[in-house]
Amino acid sequence: MASWWPLLVAALLLSPERICYVWIARYPQAFRRGCRTPAVAWIGDPIVVVAVLFGIFKIAQFLVFLWWLYLHAQGGIWPPMPAPVVLATAGVLAVVGQILNFGVFYRLGAIGVFFGDRLGHVVPWRRDFPFSWVAHPQYVGTVLTIWEGS
Repeated sequence: MASWWPLLVAALLLSPERICYVWIARYPQAFRRGCRTPAVAWIGDPIVVVAVLFGIFKIAQFLVFLWWLYLHAQGGIWPPMPAPVVLATAGVLAVVGQILNFGVFYRLGAIGVFFGDRLGHVVPWRRDFPFSWVAHPQYVGTVLTIWEGS
């Protein structure tokens, strides 16, 4: 019998990331004020605070993923080895996805990636790689990377 509680726990553990990013995008002045408080100011400027939050959120995602595997795995966390064609396809998707993601970081830098346009920085619009491949390479790269794990 399936239980709803793991889904609820996962949603509660993963939702602070989305809530935080909506706060930054919709209310950047409030976020900047929060970054000036003594409890947060020691971390650095708002871009550095977003980068630190990004890292914390990635760790949380990874831990929730491992927990999810543990709860739902039949006979162990690691599934049986897939067919070579499936493994090769997954590898290509992961590599292409990460090339797109790293390309975004390379082109935009931390200021561009971590809401710099919302936090008072000028972030020029880019048209070179990876933006020449797709309009939203970070989203596409993330989806390709997630698909490889599915």
